[in-house]
Amino acid sequence: MTPPDLPLQGLTVVDMSQFLSGPYCSLRLLDLGARVIKVERPDGGDLSRQLYLSDTEIGGDSTIFHAINRGKESIAIDLKSEADLDTLRSLLAQADVMIQNFRPGVIERLGLSYAAVKEINPAIVYGSITGYGMTGPWVKRPGQDLLAQARSGVMWLNGDAAQGPVPIGLAVGDMLAGAALCQGILAALVGRGISGKGRHVETSLLEALVDLQFEVLTTHLNDGERAPRRADYRSAHAYLSAPYGVYPTADGFIAVAMTPVGILADLLDIPALDVYRDTPSKWFTERDQIKAIIAERLVSEPTDHWMGMLDAHDIWCSEVLDWRGLMGSDGFKVLDILQTVTRADDVSIRTTRSPIRIDGHRSTNSAAAPQIGEHSEIIRKDFNL
Repeated sequence: MTPPDLPLQGLTVVDMSQFLSGPYCSLRLLDLGARVIKVERPDGGDLSRQLYLSDTEIGGDSTIFHAINRGKESIAIDLKSEADLDTLRSLLAQADVMIQNFRPGVIERLGLSYAAVKEINPAIVYGSITGYGMTGPWVKRPGQDLLAQARSGVMWLNGDAAQGPVPIGLAVGDMLAGAALCQGILAALVGRGISGKGRHVETSLLEALVDLQFEVLTTHLNDGERAPRRADYRSAHAYLSAPYGVYPTADGFIAVAMTPVGILADLLDIPALDVYRDTPSKWFTERDQIKAIIAERLVSEPTDHWMGMLDAHDIWCSEVLDWRGLMGSDGFKVLDILQTVTRADDVSIRTTRSPIRIDGHRSTNSAAAPQIGEHSEIIRKDFNL
């Protein structure tokens, strides 16, 4: 797709956020056509430049930074310099969107709260992400993904019952908060097109993690507030009955979703399941015993054997792929969701593309994440700063 075909072409986003949540939001806006200008400290830039998942760095920056900031521009701004703050205010006066994820109170001390920015640009859509909202006893605590997961209750939904709390192995609070902010910003932009007025869009890691749990929380709130109970054996969901889970086979693993136990008993030739055939209540109360019986049968043959049998009868199941298996599969290749992005200093990195398609096409931007202040001169010229 050429840039003019993207729906946010012509919009300018000033991104003052760091780490993952805010930058994830601006990445989605960039993939939809917006120009994203990343505001960075001259001495070190975004702190995620040095946030390493491993000992891999590319062009002096972490792979995390590259993944979440591809295609953006960088302007170096010293937030302790009044002259630089004036430059930033001039840029904000011409922007459509501003994003920030400072701890509560910091943006106000910089003189760049929504109320202050609204004075210079009444039409701006201003996005804020915090860890736990703007009020309450957790406001000053670090808004970090693992810590937000710990407070959200979500850790008690993962793993088997005997494992204690198990975190989700991804920064889901960051990503979901960024996605929620992106949704709110897009809605505010639509509203601005009708009314001409800007808006302040806010969310937090905790709110995003609570929203992630809306199904099971609704059950909890309406069944006497019983605590969720994970299975003792091969748990995959604290509220769903057997056979829901992941099971070892002779050469791998297979996932089985919602399927009547009686059907599995017949297809897999497991007479021991007959006692559970007509008593769905036991699929919940005795799910550990049922899953142990299924597991004993499935481990006797390789994954392909079971997949061929279950697929033929339209059973909801899947082989469990690792990344090598995923990326080698035709189902992954047809999505064409990987790309290589480059930079003038010969940095080249293979990463993902936008998950969104517009009019049947996925947007392409071949630019890698910027160096600190790489586009300062261009931005100052374009906006007469």
